[in-house]
Amino acid sequence: MVIEQSQSFAQLISLNFPADNAIDFLQLAEPSELFFQLSPAALIEQAVQRGEGQLTDTGALLCTTGRFTGRSPKDRYIVRDELTADTVDWGNVNIPFSAAKFDQLHRRMRSFLEYQTVYVRYARAGESSPGADPAHQLNLCILTTAAWQNLFCHNMFQRVADDELNRFKPDFTVLAVPGFKAIPTEDSTRAENFALLNLSKRILLIGGTCYAGEIKKGIFSALNYLLPSQNVLPMHCSANVGERDGKTDVALFFGLSGTGKTTLSADPNRALIGDDEHGWSETGVFNFEGGCYAKVVDLTREREPQIYDAIRYGAIVENTRFAPGTSTVNYSDTSLTENTRTSYPIDFINNARIPSVAGHPKTIFFLTCDAFGVLPPIARLTPEQAMQYFLLGYTAKVAGTEMGVTEPKATFSACFGAAFMPLTPGAYAKMLGDKIREHDTDVWLINTGWTGGGYGVGKRVSLTHTRALISAVLSGRLDPDRIQYRAHPIFGLAMPATCPDVPNALLDPRQTWVDTAAYDEKAMYLQRLFDEKQQIL
Repeated sequence: MVIEQSQSFAQLISLNFPADNAIDFLQLAEPSELFFQLSPAALIEQAVQRGEGQLTDTGALLCTTGRFTGRSPKDRYIVRDELTADTVDWGNVNIPFSAAKFDQLHRRMRSFLEYQTVYVRYARAGESSPGADPAHQLNLCILTTAAWQNLFCHNMFQRVADDELNRFKPDFTVLAVPGFKAIPTEDSTRAENFALLNLSKRILLIGGTCYAGEIKKGIFSALNYLLPSQNVLPMHCSANVGERDGKTDVALFFGLSGTGKTTLSADPNRALIGDDEHGWSETGVFNFEGGCYAKVVDLTREREPQIYDAIRYGAIVENTRFAPGTSTVNYSDTSLTENTRTSYPIDFINNARIPSVAGHPKTIFFLTCDAFGVLPPIARLTPEQAMQYFLLGYTAKVAGTEMGVTEPKATFSACFGAAFMPLTPGAYAKMLGDKIREHDTDVWLINTGWTGGGYGVGKRVSLTHTRALISAVLSGRLDPDRIQYRAHPIFGLAMPATCPDVPNALLDPRQTWVDTAAYDEKAMYLQRLFDEKQQIL
């Protein structure tokens, strides 16, 4: 047994597993090796020695996640008990799980750790500002059996200072054991892999999958359940901050995976607050995390220099490949998955805001990748439209992204993150609406998808033009008192007639189609999908 910090095994366990946990870890197993709070360098060394990863020519650690290269939403469960029975929005997203079966699975997982190497990390999720309200934080004890997953947690969660360790009191335990597999007939799971959240006991169990994103999103789900009662709106968005007219100017970027949250918030002219998960409290916006988890498919320094340069020693790249005969990552190689990613501490971005907090947002962008090519590249939303699009959470999948998808397919995820929202969508929407009205926040729709035709016919809106549109909003050059707007005839969206550095024709999507009748038909089709979804909501 090895402990990097000067604590005995019994002392460590007494901190990690307080008396109110259902099962005493010591009654079941004692790991053969237990590493506590290893440094990134030590974890990288262990990962390489254990064959978990390889170093790239930039010093980053390249790892593969095996069978699962993304989350498995059908295998995510929440324990149904007295706390959650009438508060969680149960269904296909929040799948109920028996408290008794949880205890059974938990017991077997702990027994499995005997003779295993375990890496323990203290970390924090939630508000990180000096004097932060403890109710806005989760103190985490994370146990992993993979060194690289422990490094992932060091990168992604807020780090605990060395002089805090002896007095740090975890109030949420994470146990991530890829080698442990459930027995569906005994454990009442759908498959051998699972992510199981117990909100009463404040425990997250993950087994049968090596995809580290399950850890990150499991804690996000817990915060999404706990924080609304503290009048904090949890948000699946990125955020940055600049200045406008001598005042702090905070912007939020909501969007589903692949719509551009990380890319568009990484702006060299603005400080990055965070790239994925935030809370909006009575004092402003704060990042839940301590790192970034960016997609890297087709990554280049020219297009995304901040992300590219962050992939250095201490960072992780997942499910990428080396160029043949080299240790240079080939970011265009998607032979393992389209979902190639990198994880790094937020301070690897040279203009990150530390601590990751700021005031109330002046601007909100809803990002959608419209593969039908009918939504405008930018539109100003009324408060009513903002609520509609927030509840819709629309984007579109394209051919080849999933089995059976051969043409663009509309996808809806309420609040741009339904997979992580234990409460009803309406609860989050009401909080957003109240905060938008209270702080007079402007909301814009940005289409980062196709123009001039749908997928396979048109082309993607260029990143250069999307950045120009966002820059124009943030600088005030698209304020309604400065330029004219026209209403989209089908969607009713307010489209600017002109924008600096963007062709006027691009601003009206109908003008970019050769066959305008085909455009009208496809636009009406998408509006019908919107109407049908809104009736369900």
